[in-house]
Amino acid sequence: MMSVNNGGMRTGQDTAPNGTARASWERTNTMSNPSTPTKHLKSPKPQNAITIAVSSRVLFNMDKEQQIYEQKGMEEYLKYQIEHETEPFGPGPAFPFVKALEAVNTRLRELYPESEELFDVVLMTNNHAHVGLRLINTINHHRLFIERFCMTGGNSPIGYLKAYHTNLYLSADPMKVREALEEGIAAATMFNPPEKRTEVSETQLRVAFDGDAVLFSDESERIYKAHGLDKFFEHEKAHENTLLDHGPLKGFLESLGKLQKKFYAKGQRMDCPIRTYLVTARSAASSGTRALKTLRSWGLDTDEALFLAGAPKGPMLEKIRPHIFFDDQMFHVEGAAELGTVAAHVPYGVAQKRPQKKLAEENAKDSSAAAK
Repeated sequence: MMSVNNGGMRTGQDTAPNGTARASWERTNTMSNPSTPTKHLKSPKPQNAITIAVSSRVLFNMDKEQQIYEQKGMEEYLKYQIEHETEPFGPGPAFPFVKALEAVNTRLRELYPESEELFDVVLMTNNHAHVGLRLINTINHHRLFIERFCMTGGNSPIGYLKAYHTNLYLSADPMKVREALEEGIAAATMFNPPEKRTEVSETQLRVAFDGDAVLFSDESERIYKAHGLDKFFEHEKAHENTLLDHGPLKGFLESLGKLQKKFYAKGQRMDCPIRTYLVTARSAASSGTRALKTLRSWGLDTDEALFLAGAPKGPMLEKIRPHIFFDDQMFHVEGAAELGTVAAHVPYGVAQKRPQKKLAEENAKDSSAAAK
């Protein structure tokens, strides 16, 4: 099991089961004790829930099975899955994130027993139905609450994502992620977890976002790529009172904020099990005003905002310990992963139109101050 003592705002409560922290500790102990009986929970209606669709390859470690499929073909792959269907898959990169979603749901059900404003995780896979038994066995083994499956047999999941009112789609297939983004669905590509993964909180969901081309549009980044840093600063100064357009993950942040307010309404702002972060390479004084004003105009904010002025994001993320970090540029994703953070790539905006190697060279050349 992951350690509950992970730093952050609730460290003292997570480690000391006494006083006001006792209820929090008892909730954690109950959730992490496999012998604790649990009543059957009811899935919320899709139109009421915050739906997180995850592919089987990001929820679980299916590297060996994927290798069999690529090297030996579909029939051998299906044969192997059936022969090993009583053997559970190990956790994949999205596994701690999904566990944290369930921890938030536990708290919400305590405060609002009749509410359906909950996270609802849907397993979205292009696997054949024959693989379903092994997936079900794995979900039961790990004590996950996932009742909705879509096994599409190789067909595109996009139609199903829309039917479930999906708020976020996580997949290992970049083509499917791009297809989802083109249809207006928040999506990101996940990769194998870092070899030395940073331990994350079991009681507080932590989500970190990049700014431009993730929460916001890529308008400002286009200026930077086309005209350089000085023109970017000039543009931001001249337009600091002009709101940025929304990016692909704005809606997901909005959903997180909506749930946060349910905890605030019960006097639990300081004990909220959701915490959000803006982690951007923008400079605060020269280009941060517009970003913060845009968030405020949307009625949104992040619990913490880090303006790094071009400094690497990895060391800051190592301290934050998010369950997931979203960025549109692969060198930021890779830099985060090198220091143990599970990062997801959002293939959106102007950064996708240049080779990643060239982007990395540009970033290194101007690391003292970047557009994001």
